Amino acid sequence: MEKLILIVGGNLGDRLALIQNARMQLDKIFGISTTSSSIFETEAWGGMSTGNYLNQVLVFQTDQKPRQILNAIWEIESSCGRERLEKWGDRTMDIDILYFGENIIQEPGLIIPHPHISKRKFVLEPLVEVIPDFIHPILGKNQVQLLEACDDHSKVIKYQKSPE
Repeated sequence: MEKLILIVGGNLGDRLALIQNARMQLDKIFGISTTSSSIFETEAWGGMSTGNYLNQVLVFQTDQKPRQILNAIWEIESSCGRERLEKWGDRTMDIDILYFGENIIQEPGLIIPHPHISKRKFVLEPLVEVIPDFIHPILGKNQVQLLEACDDHSKVIKYQKSPE
């Protein structure tokens, strides 16, 4: 079993309901998440997005392979109304694999750990909440250290505590 760490979120539609829907589907596939962050409201980061996002980090234990996980994620995004019209554009749901244990995977269309973790405050804030001491397998720093070194100054506000 590997620790699977995902971030879910979006900026279109009923953002909170879509996170809850995605989480429910993820729980059916991977089992109930072992840990979840609060839900954070964040400014759009990069690309063409215009509205604020809601994001949440979820932690699972799974024996599925990374490609199986990625395919399941794409199906869930699609079921939540995701349309891939432009990179980093507005979306109803986006689910990214942040970490898969301490594994380093670099394949076409699949890079783990996620290559932008250390640059995104909206990712690091919830990671610090749930796995502050987890060491990034490439950068060799824990999540607190990554957040302290992050140059992203966008606004990240706790929207609501995790409904556990």
